[in-house]
Amino acid sequence: MGIKETMNRGVSRRNFLTGAALAGVAAAGAGLAGCSPAANSSEKEPAASAAVDSGNPAWLGAEPEIASSDIKNTEETDFLIIGAGTAGMCAAGTAADLGMNFILAEKNSKVTETREYWGIVNSKAALAQGGQVDGLKLMNELTRYASGKCNQDVIKMWIDESAEMFDWIDPMMQAAGKQVVVDMPGDHQTGGTDYMLPVLQHVYLTPYSEPMRNDVLLSLVQDKAADSVRFGYELVKLVHDEGKVTGAIFKTSDGYTQVNAKNTLLATGGYPANPTMMQALQPAAVGCCTSSSYNPADDGVGLKAGLWAGGVKDPDAAPMIFDRGAVEVGVDAGYVGKGDDAAFPGTIYQENIGSQPFMKVNRNGVRFANESTPYDTFCFQAGQQPGGVWCQIFDGNASDDILRFSTIGCSAFANQMMAAGMPVEEFVATSRDTGYLKKADTIEELADELGFEGDAKKAFLEQVDRYNQQYDAQVDDDYGKEAYRLSAIRTAPFYGLWFGGTLLTTIDGLRINGECQVLGENDEPIEGLYAAGDVSGSFFSGNYPEYIVGCASGRSSTQGRHVARKLAGDL
Repeated sequence: MGIKETMNRGVSRRNFLTGAALAGVAAAGAGLAGCSPAANSSEKEPAASAAVDSGNPAWLGAEPEIASSDIKNTEETDFLIIGAGTAGMCAAGTAADLGMNFILAEKNSKVTETREYWGIVNSKAALAQGGQVDGLKLMNELTRYASGKCNQDVIKMWIDESAEMFDWIDPMMQAAGKQVVVDMPGDHQTGGTDYMLPVLQHVYLTPYSEPMRNDVLLSLVQDKAADSVRFGYELVKLVHDEGKVTGAIFKTSDGYTQVNAKNTLLATGGYPANPTMMQALQPAAVGCCTSSSYNPADDGVGLKAGLWAGGVKDPDAAPMIFDRGAVEVGVDAGYVGKGDDAAFPGTIYQENIGSQPFMKVNRNGVRFANESTPYDTFCFQAGQQPGGVWCQIFDGNASDDILRFSTIGCSAFANQMMAAGMPVEEFVATSRDTGYLKKADTIEELADELGFEGDAKKAFLEQVDRYNQQYDAQVDDDYGKEAYRLSAIRTAPFYGLWFGGTLLTTIDGLRINGECQVLGENDEPIEGLYAAGDVSGSFFSGNYPEYIVGCASGRSSTQGRHVARKLAGDL
């Protein structure tokens, strides 16, 4: 299955025309709460029916042709920002702060939700707590995660400028009643080997209460440049000619609107909500996921528009998958249904306990990998198992186990809840209430509840005995999991829960340089076109580096601010 690569140049529209044979089915599932699609998002793009004639793969399709007579409105601006997410709002807030002439165009009716944690390198708050990070070591660690398929200048820009970005926005967050906490990871071995655990994650207290970061930035924009915001502007295509982008065309409630701009920033997110693109470009991710927590507006239109305008895509996939897609017994990973109507089968978008390193087995009742690795590592291991799913087992001592496991990142939410005295059954209340969580007084009864029969049940019971022996010996001689992340399975009640991965987003996109300029086939910048956040590439490849906590949100924010500052002459 393949996307043709031209050396290491990435994937461009021309590459596809000269040799890509891509499958094009399947779909994305339910979206993240609080992020509503545009009212007209169910309408097909004009390009869809022309995909065959264009010679492009099905997921890319032909660039829409909009007649000049169909343009009902025209606007002019110096700086067009497409997308009001993590990157776009930092760009818009900076542009407003610097008095730039800009337009922020968002297809939804409001700014998108932010996760109130992000990776910041060597902020004043972190340094005050002894959290200094060796920036060049961090750059090389990220390069190792990506197997070298990245641009170190892009990574270094985030490392060098994220602290300044944080200094700019943190006073606004404090004024809104949001106080930052610097996550200080423990100094311990992780994942059976020595991963780098830099001090990066900065979390705002009461993270899911309003106002969130994008709300704060929107207030800044509305205070200083209220006339610059356009909601209900759905991107159709970029306006481009001979390697230069001069704006974009949007579908609005009043018809097509063309915005002419000296410079345009794509900040439209990834493509997890686009079924055809996911199946064609990320089959391994689809094959191990059972649920989703993406923004349903992230349909890949920005990436396609950038390719139509001459940009080049990262050649390899890079999904962000969390190990939290709880499902009922017997459910397989992968899409259910076909085409744009397909969806992942799970209805629980994230069951946090799935990220805890309890014993996990496949449908044959046996362990198959180290459970103490980055989120997506275990998901991809499961993708090679029957049904692409796994079962997690824990007992009545789970609360103490979770505290001892001492995980980092957002999985540490479980630690915090256990420390606050929350019962495990309350922590997994959604799975309990839906019946996904199985509970029994004996391991034999639990095996029956979890669907193990015959040889699989026998193997499962033997696996529990073996795991208890490994706990007693404090040695995992099968997969090398750290001793402190082993746990006994002896104290009733006993619990089991089936999981697959949860697809959060995609982080492979348009290739950019250190200035966030979109690159064409010869690595030359496309004049007037920038990309930031998940629609951009050159940072990740193959995986999301989970132990570099918050790096995706941090780089998106920093990139958005960088582009605005660069265009304003503030750098």
